[in-house]
Amino acid sequence: MLPFRSLFLLFCGLILLHPALANDKTPKQIRFATFNIAMGLESEGELYQRLKSGDDENLKKVAAVIQQVRPDVLLLNEFDWYELDSALLFISNYLDNEQFGNESISYAHAISGAVNTGRDSNLDINSNGVLGEPEDAWGFGRFPGQYGMTVLSRFPLKLERSFRFFKWSDMPGAMQPKNPDNSTWYPKQIWEKLRLSSKNHWDIAVTIDEHPVHFLVSHPTPPVFDGPEDRNGTRNHDEIRFWADYVEAKRSAYIYDDAGTHGGLAKDTHFVIAGDQNADPVDGDSSASAILQLLEHPMINATCTPISDGGEEASHLQGGKNLQHQGNPAADSGDFNDRFTGNMRIDYALPSSTLKVVRCGIFWPAKNQPGHELIDVSDHRLVWVDVEIE
Repeated sequence: MLPFRSLFLLFCGLILLHPALANDKTPKQIRFATFNIAMGLESEGELYQRLKSGDDENLKKVAAVIQQVRPDVLLLNEFDWYELDSALLFISNYLDNEQFGNESISYAHAISGAVNTGRDSNLDINSNGVLGEPEDAWGFGRFPGQYGMTVLSRFPLKLERSFRFFKWSDMPGAMQPKNPDNSTWYPKQIWEKLRLSSKNHWDIAVTIDEHPVHFLVSHPTPPVFDGPEDRNGTRNHDEIRFWADYVEAKRSAYIYDDAGTHGGLAKDTHFVIAGDQNADPVDGDSSASAILQLLEHPMINATCTPISDGGEEASHLQGGKNLQHQGNPAADSGDFNDRFTGNMRIDYALPSSTLKVVRCGIFWPAKNQPGHELIDVSDHRLVWVDVEIE
């Protein structure tokens, strides 16, 4: 186990961890990755207890996947936020130890913190006349921190900005949910208070040999579990749109962070947008080609489409809804119900056009490939991209 000396900094409800470890040399190629580990557990503190034990089978498999892919900077979605040292516990109790024959890997820096999920709004957001339900939280959740986010990195991290309190109605031209008769679904007094981010949107500066790369991470709500008003589908669309606007100066003036500062990224800033976006470019229920806002964005380098042998194999073997899909099954990153949903491409690591993309991929080994025994740990697959910093 590597020794850690941690400095905790509370800022906008987020915790910044600075263990005293340094890298002697930075490789030219940097691997960014995103992995929804599906550890959104049912009770508060359950993940923390599993982290403390050091003996949880699912967390061992999660660590083994990370050890095989070995990203330099990694976003973990659905990593419940609970205690200050949860990220450090995962590093010291799981990643620092060999898992399933894989070499250990350690991260010198981590960021975790508060999200909107499970935080009661005191509003009847789902309009059923009952307050205090999971759907009445700012983001769906049974307790604060459920479905949280954590970022691990070999390089120094700094939380530049958090957007947990940004109101959906403050987005110009927001895709406001409508009834079939075109009337607004949310009452005005609720719509004007709703937060856009179902978890959070973080702008995290990663310093690589004095070059800052902004890691823009989030986890938009799934565009399902609603009605004809499509309140989750429209929110998913605008959560994705947030980053599309943020990275382009002429479109970002309306954006404000939790400290009240307006605007987005400056021109020619290096960035990587990462997360489970819950939107497939071709298939599924996302609204108005939501993910194309990023994939076709002039400031984003989406030339490398991650693929895997396992995704293509699974689509053919599982059949069902997969047979109706139009997208390339090798690009799928989520393995879902084959009768109703099918597998889809919903996890992304998208660099800015200022970065050179070397290669990209998805950890989804086919049945005859090493690591296949690990994929059942989550219904998502780890997606990665290698970039060069000029």
